[in-house]
Amino acid sequence: MIDEQQVVKVGMADLNVISGHGLIRTTGLGSCVGLTLYDPVKKVAGLAHVMLPSSEIAREGALNLAKYADTALDKLLEEVLAIGACQKRLVAKMAGGAQMFSFAGASDSMRIGPRNVEACKEKLQELGISLIAEDTGGNHGRTIELDVETGTLFIRSVQKGVKEL
Repeated sequence: MIDEQQVVKVGMADLNVISGHGLIRTTGLGSCVGLTLYDPVKKVAGLAHVMLPSSEIAREGALNLAKYADTALDKLLEEVLAIGACQKRLVAKMAGGAQMFSFAGASDSMRIGPRNVEACKEKLQELGISLIAEDTGGNHGRTIELDVETGTLFIRSVQKGVKEL
């Protein structure tokens, strides 16, 4: 990878899009899921850093659409389409959704990582977008970076090194 490339950064509970060339990156994925949408013909990509599975639990005043799987994917789709992507060509990749801590007798509400993964998959299915690769689960954090020219998703973690999807 060339150091001079444009890098679009996506924060926690955030999303962004990129087209043409460059990288789109998010860090600090533990139980959060980094989900990418990519149009290989138009070289358009989007990335959402999803924190929670459902906006039904939202307590904040103004809803942060990027924070929840059920609203972030709709917003991300809207934004990649706005910069030239075609929904029929879009493919998704995702990483994260770790179970960072173990709790004795943990209830379903403590399974945030696995629930985030499930919610993202359900939403992708609803939108008719194929999930072509994932690196989810486990108990380690991840940083992900998508190369918009190739569609390659680079996943870095201290425990596992670098993986390409």
